[in-house]
Amino acid sequence: MKNHHISRRDFMRNTSLAAAGTIAGALGTDGKAAGEVASTSKILNHNSQMQYRRLGKTNLMISEVSLGGHWKNRNAGRYWDSFANEEVPQDVAKNRTDVVSACIDSGINYLDITTAAECLCYGEALKGRREKMYVGADIHNLGPRGSDRCNVKDQTFNVETCLRLLKTDYLDIWRPQAKMAGQLGTSQLNTDAEVESLIETFQKLHKQGKVRHLGMSSHCRPWFEHVLSKYPEFEMIIFPCSAKTKVKGETPSKDNVEEVNPGHGADQTQSIFKMVAQNNVGVVTIKPYFGGSLFESYGKLSFPVMGVGSKTENDLARLTLQCILANPAITASVSGLSTPYEVENAARASYTRHLA
Repeated sequence: MKNHHISRRDFMRNTSLAAAGTIAGALGTDGKAAGEVASTSKILNHNSQMQYRRLGKTNLMISEVSLGGHWKNRNAGRYWDSFANEEVPQDVAKNRTDVVSACIDSGINYLDITTAAECLCYGEALKGRREKMYVGADIHNLGPRGSDRCNVKDQTFNVETCLRLLKTDYLDIWRPQAKMAGQLGTSQLNTDAEVESLIETFQKLHKQGKVRHLGMSSHCRPWFEHVLSKYPEFEMIIFPCSAKTKVKGETPSKDNVEEVNPGHGADQTQSIFKMVAQNNVGVVTIKPYFGGSLFESYGKLSFPVMGVGSKTENDLARLTLQCILANPAITASVSGLSTPYEVENAARASYTRHLA
């Protein structure tokens, strides 16, 4: 691709080096904990005010506050579904370009995408600067939520469609969206054979230089524990998580924070955090604001969203992110950001977290 500055040969060489352990393992040379490094020189799009954490065995250092693909649309809903003729309207392209610019300026370096329309939008927004952001992507209605699509052919099509719509040669992370929730051993969750088909797809595409790392998205934590105990190929996982302080008005520290259930059948078993630490797996959490319903303005503001919003909502957004990030097992929280100001406000959650 014209906008891709790294050759396929260099990409494969760099990926192999990373797999061999380029960031010197889980501990830095100065003995810092996993997720920290002594030097910032290898952090993509580094901003000295932003805090970064290591995404498990990927060894990617990503901003603890990152960008989710969803955002408010013209009808005050949560996200875009599709565009006619795969053409992004000019106002939407401008909005996403402005938001991505604000992310880059703020030190945000990870983007998580879940729909074809988001691939189109962010393909426009990242034009000429793809190397500024790590991209994790999958298209939900092409992914393994349908058992009939759990095969190498269909999942190769899924990834290649992502690449085409994003106008890029590779994904930093392929993070297919598994079935969302249910009981272990039921048709509501993917089987081991279906998971193995995803691994096979990844290995094929990795050799071709089209995907660098393998992740997975689901809402069922017990199922994730099963998958991670059996399949070390997965380097990161994604699930919903929101949190609040136990005592109002006090610091959102680890001892003063409790998780709150974001719904959709999400299981709140805390053992998943021990599991990811033991297996060196990164965690990106989604839905910090319950799909936006945490705010009084939910469903009332149509696109393009203007202004800076209310102080109450801005404070609540930052506090919520700080509560989530009080958990050291979480690498990053991603949220849908509709304006450059929302980006700046979210970034300040990281900038000021150490100030209590």
